[in-house]
Amino acid sequence: MTAATPHWPTLHERLQSIAQWSPPESPIGILTDIDDTLTTDGAITPSALNAIAELQAAGLHVIPVTGRPVGWSEPFAATWPVDAIVAENGAVGLLRRSTEAQRPSSPRPAGKREYPSKIYQQDAATRAANYSRMQDTLELIESEVPGARRATDSPGRECDIAIDHSEFTTLPQTAIDHCVQIMRAAGMNATVSSIHINGWFGSHNKLEGARWIVRELFGRDLDAEIDRWVYVGDSTNDQIMFEHFPHSIGVANIARFVPQLTHLPRYVTQGERGAGFAEVAQAILNKNSC
Repeated sequence: MTAATPHWPTLHERLQSIAQWSPPESPIGILTDIDDTLTTDGAITPSALNAIAELQAAGLHVIPVTGRPVGWSEPFAATWPVDAIVAENGAVGLLRRSTEAQRPSSPRPAGKREYPSKIYQQDAATRAANYSRMQDTLELIESEVPGARRATDSPGRECDIAIDHSEFTTLPQTAIDHCVQIMRAAGMNATVSSIHINGWFGSHNKLEGARWIVRELFGRDLDAEIDRWVYVGDSTNDQIMFEHFPHSIGVANIARFVPQLTHLPRYVTQGERGAGFAEVAQAILNKNSC
């Protein structure tokens, strides 16, 4: 059973309840984190999965944007009722065959690639060079930071590295900060999710990945229509999304990270994790069925 969320009074002192939220009048879609936003104890909840299906049935796009690796994300991109998954903090897009056919710039017909198909923000040569440099940094972290170990999903990573801090091991905040410092000293971007410390080379991040996939799939300008999109997340690596989206919502377990957040979501759900995401979906569906 998931433990009760700590710091609940502090959370509601700083964030408005989702009950006070007015969803977009003409929503286009929902962008969402995966770990501890759609999932509970590592698995997507039935309520979250049903919520995604209901949103899609209502004609809305659903695109998870995650720090998880492309290899880990592939089976979910193929089986969940989503348009795509953006993995590795904006580096890779995994497209369902139906959305591949919608791409304005698609170079060949749907069905000509493996399912799901992959698109990248960086070219192959850049990815190969960055991968080698990232492995050096990963080894340095493991040798210098006591207790630091690469995430168990590391074999599926192509464009970033990850250190486990809360999935199968627990690192103190001082060790997390040390890992981030080493990554940034190497010239990498570094963020902390609810379970991992991620590092990568390149200008992409969750927001750039969202802009990119919306443009690639639908030929739309996310920034021009950002008040018609909703973002749902749960941790510090969602801050850039919380800052930019007027309709940004944290699931209740974000309470854990509130003391570390510079940019907070506008609203917070009553429920944690997948149950919280389902609350968001229901609010959108209720508003647009009136």
